[in-house]
Amino acid sequence: MNIALLLSGGTGSRLGADIPKQYMKVKGWPVIAYSFEQLALHEQIDAIWIVADAAWQEMLSHTLSRLDSGQKLRGFSRPGESRQLSIWQGLEDVRKSARDTDTVLIHDAARPCLTGEMISKCLQAAKGHDGAIPVLPMKDTVYASMDSRKIHALLDRSTIFAGQAPEVFTLGKYLAANRRLLPEKIRKINGSTEPAILAGLDVAMFPGDEENFKITTRADLARFERIVWERSRREEMGEGPEDDRENI
Repeated sequence: MNIALLLSGGTGSRLGADIPKQYMKVKGWPVIAYSFEQLALHEQIDAIWIVADAAWQEMLSHTLSRLDSGQKLRGFSRPGESRQLSIWQGLEDVRKSARDTDTVLIHDAARPCLTGEMISKCLQAAKGHDGAIPVLPMKDTVYASMDSRKIHALLDRSTIFAGQAPEVFTLGKYLAANRRLLPEKIRKINGSTEPAILAGLDVAMFPGDEENFKITTRADLARFERIVWERSRREEMGEGPEDDRENI
């Protein structure tokens, strides 16, 4: 079984808005709805859990039910004090109705340009491994600085990659990798794949998608709004969508 864990517990403080960015509406739908729909439509995703503050859960249940014809949404988990603690609490709920050999796919609600193709690639890349992550190569020259004031080393950018989401893991092994970091070390984790790497798990990587960006700033939100409205314009002109996100 493949279970999606959609992270929607962030406050979006860097955007400076009144509400978290994942609940801001773009063309009538909250940002989270765009990635949720792709997960709900995907034939290989069997269930979805959402990590979200209790204040937003009723709204999400009502709104997302319109996109969940297969009734894949199983429930909500409460956010933790950090991103990885939110993941941990989601995993604890997922494991109540799943097996250690099942697969968990972790995605950020603030990455709304998720496609069905990316989900398929991630699940395929994880076969024969403990996990998989989409990555982007570094285009710019990369330097290391020990004091943030001067350059101390030039890094080989051919060996450096930027991680994206979704990230896929074998549930039992990923649970164990996170458990060994409790209670304090897990608070220092910044990326979903870090616990897996620290535990020595076999994590494959595959080419990511530059359009699969995370909304962090107002410029990012404006970029996504342009994408959605341009897609809508093309559909109204009969040109058809470029991907499988036409239902929103």
